[in-house]
Amino acid sequence: MTRPAIIASSFVLAVPDADKTARWWIEALKFDDRTDLDGWVFVHRGPCTVMLGSCPGAPPIPDLGDHQYFGYIEFDDLDALAEEIDLEQVDVIFGPEDRPWGMREMGVRTPDGHRVMFGQPID
Repeated sequence: MTRPAIIASSFVLAVPDADKTARWWIEALKFDDRTDLDGWVFVHRGPCTVMLGSCPGAPPIPDLGDHQYFGYIEFDDLDALAEEIDLEQVDVIFGPEDRPWGMREMGVRTPDGHRVMFGQPID
């Protein structure tokens, strides 16, 4: 029997305002498009989807400490991504920089306070 392959990745985030956050993902991180479905907003870039749900009463994301991290998204050219994103709108935590575990990485923080890692395998 063949082992099942992962064909896409999706992340689910509770945010104060899904519409506002979706606009940031598209304008700042250059995601391709959005889909609005029953109170959710999905933003897409290639096989990656970030599903945003409005949860205005949830605890503030910056109060979550290390639990602010939610995902690791790999790209084929991290430096090109770093040049493409709107640095005036993106809080870059670090990078791009090579890591000893064989990845080139960059960390960013969303306006809501979530942290996401972008990586690229080092050949």
